[in-house]
Amino acid sequence: MPRILCIGDIMLDVTAILTRNIEIGVETRSKISTQGGGAAANVASWLSAHGTSAYLIARVGEDAAGRVLLEELDRFGVEHGNRVIAGANTGVVMVLVDPLGERTMFPDSGANAGLGPADLPELNSFDAIYLSGYPLLNPISRPGVLEIIALAKTANLPIIFDPSTVGVLLEVGVAQVREWLQLMDAVILNEEEAQFLSGKANPIEAAADLLTLTTTVVIKRGSNGALGQNRGGQLIQVPAFPATVVNTTGAGDAFAAGFIEFWANPAKSENLIGALTRGAELGAACVALIGARPLVAPQ
Repeated sequence: MPRILCIGDIMLDVTAILTRNIEIGVETRSKISTQGGGAAANVASWLSAHGTSAYLIARVGEDAAGRVLLEELDRFGVEHGNRVIAGANTGVVMVLVDPLGERTMFPDSGANAGLGPADLPELNSFDAIYLSGYPLLNPISRPGVLEIIALAKTANLPIIFDPSTVGVLLEVGVAQVREWLQLMDAVILNEEEAQFLSGKANPIEAAADLLTLTTTVVIKRGSNGALGQNRGGQLIQVPAFPATVVNTTGAGDAFAAGFIEFWANPAKSENLIGALTRGAELGAACVALIGARPLVAPQ
């Protein structure tokens, strides 16, 4: 079974499920809850909950939220660092979920900013790295993350990269992100991100373009399932699993965890259809939940 190093943010999600669309200046009743979040922390939790060993680089603030989030990782069986950043708050993201289940996010990276090689465990015990785009797109973390990527390359560790949302990608621009993709071994992104980075509206054409930069491309297509292709290989498409959509937060992270279960496992790595199918399965499980983590942590 592979061991995955997950690099990125750990956050406290404050989720508001809205009863109707927002009208500015008008009270909108909602159901509010808090959950653990952050793309890398979510991926690590889904991996560990389904039997794949995961280690999360974790930086939190000197506050109750940080202590709670680290304790939650323990319940999921996620190995993790314990860096408490003096004077910083734990990262928080406000998540507004509309009546159709679509979410809008307002992140504050807090203690996550400043990630670098000093946060790394020994690399020789890992089989692959999952890298969230958020720390690479954060100008405070970027130099350190580029150093981490160089160290991973020296250690011959494959990197699975999720570039994150277009709203954040706009901060650095297409040309810069395409340069970074050449450092990655696989990229997992949604249709909007694929179109933004490739300039191609058709996801099949977008995949073909991105394969000139990285060796494996996976495009999540929501209710239309997902497609994936290895450079020089056949395009694979899988349907979505049926699901009752409550909240789409974390669905992409759950998908990534399911995909990585196969992709990073030498016994299954050639089975692209199996990896895509497992990703779609966990993504469907996630959208039926409030929050971005599995419903019940393993005992």
